[in-house]
Amino acid sequence: MPEWRLEPVEDIRVSPSMTLSELIDAYARMHGFMAGHLARAVDLLRRGLRESSLRVLSFTGNLVSTGLRGVLAQLVGSGLFNVVVTTTGAVDHDVARAVGGVYYKGYFEADDAELLEKGYHRLGNVFIPVESYGPKVEEFVRRLVEEAVRRGMSEAGTFEILRLAGELLEDEGSILRQAYKAGADVFVPGWPDGAFGTSLFMEAQRGNRVRIDYYRDMKRLADLFFGTKGKAAALIIGGGISKHHTIWWSQFRDGLDYVVYVTTAVEYDGSLSGAHPREAVSWGKVKPQAERVVVYADATIALPIIAAGILDARQGGSES
Repeated sequence: MPEWRLEPVEDIRVSPSMTLSELIDAYARMHGFMAGHLARAVDLLRRGLRESSLRVLSFTGNLVSTGLRGVLAQLVGSGLFNVVVTTTGAVDHDVARAVGGVYYKGYFEADDAELLEKGYHRLGNVFIPVESYGPKVEEFVRRLVEEAVRRGMSEAGTFEILRLAGELLEDEGSILRQAYKAGADVFVPGWPDGAFGTSLFMEAQRGNRVRIDYYRDMKRLADLFFGTKGKAAALIIGGGISKHHTIWWSQFRDGLDYVVYVTTAVEYDGSLSGAHPREAVSWGKVKPQAERVVVYADATIALPIIAAGILDARQGGSES
């Protein structure tokens, strides 16, 4: 944690011509309330990703239904992160959109019975035509499994199946495609919990047998978390299984050295999603001396700024 040092809060002025670094610096100077946390997150990640050998990006599936998918693909493709931990929902939305599914701008107040009648799923204020989701995923998984069988992959971990998926997908805006190109492994611990996993099961029922063995993923995770020397950093967006899987494995290397949580969940109910990094210290998942910060914010607002800030530093921009 940063040392105590009292600095005055400063009034800021904004300009349409402000650079990104100037905006982040303004957040740091205005400080309250989450502005200071966001500025610290950028600074922490700039240093942490530069100094760490193991660099994990963890996020939830809902974000991939939005245009934030492009930012996530950009982060993965940049090489800033070499491990991705996410959910089956993220794979579903990434695949569906990669093979031509179109998602639409909607609104929270929609009548869901009307949407059902018209053939739309609703995810928050995103409308998803039925034909742009399940059928798209099922069609792709059928092709994926056929290719896996052709290559002799009778048994595979999810990271291996998703690596092949990234190879087959032609959409350069796909997270899986960018992970494949960057050589980053993608892990989905709850792989049956969505259209992608269910489609794999249905293909097995049809006789196209590719057995998913998550022990293979665990062996790969063990190799990465035990075998990668040096420091470890993680950017964890949202909660749930992807967050827990990331910090669970981190305990086996005595915890993360740098960690940023971006969340809207609160800790008072004892949930893992709302738990702060300080709680992870008690489990050995985050080192006591680790640099850590929680940004309470909607990821669709905060992550583009954080991503641009760390990409700016990667490309030689000035640091805030």
